[in-house]
Amino acid sequence: MQGCKLYIGNLSYAVTNEQLEELFSNYGEVRQVNIIESKGFGFVEMSNQSEAEKAKEALNGSEFKGRTLKVDEARPPKSRQSKGYRRY
Repeated sequence: MQGCKLYIGNLSYAVTNEQLEELFSNYGEVRQVNIIESKGFGFVEMSNQSEAEKAKEALNGSEFKGRTLKVDEARPPKSRQSKGYRRY
């Protein structure tokens, strides 16, 4: 694992940023939490790589608010290119 940012999938839509921060703070310092509204996933940034790895190992596959979490290293966003239309 190379980064400090984690992808958190299969979240209940009722989960808040504060609840997710509290859960992940058991494994180190949480820098940022960002739940994508109405999508069932979000991101947690830990203060260092070892804390992120610890949280991933402990929480991936665990139950939180009635859902089984999917925790993995966040991938960089894909660049958004136009859908084949060119402007001249």
